[in-house]
Amino acid sequence: MEFLQPAGWARPRGYSNGVAASGRTVCVSGMIGWDGQGVFHTDDFAGQVRQALQNIVEVLAEAGARPEHIVRMTWYVVDKREYVAAYRDIGAAYRELIGLHFPAMTAVQVVALVEDRAKVEIEVTAIVPG
Repeated sequence: MEFLQPAGWARPRGYSNGVAASGRTVCVSGMIGWDGQGVFHTDDFAGQVRQALQNIVEVLAEAGARPEHIVRMTWYVVDKREYVAAYRDIGAAYRELIGLHFPAMTAVQVVALVEDRAKVEIEVTAIVPG
């Protein structure tokens, strides 16, 4: 995996500008803050992020992939202000579950998610070295 950082660019915080990798591609659908049985345990934004990340780790494991194989993450949030206010707790959950691995990322605010109670949805692409 090669992290792409153009010369002279400021280093991004918490993500990479780009990633080049080769191997087996694993695509994980958007994960929200409910457990594997479709049950929400919290309406707390950071708590839903933690659960979504845990779901991602579990799905990746089914393909023999680990968090460090993630090359791209897309975050969909329903409230940008709530997302920003939860940065500290999101960061703690991210470091605990994903580690100090920062793939290419995009975060966008959306009007709503399909599940009304969901505050965040995260999808990932991982590349498992062959």
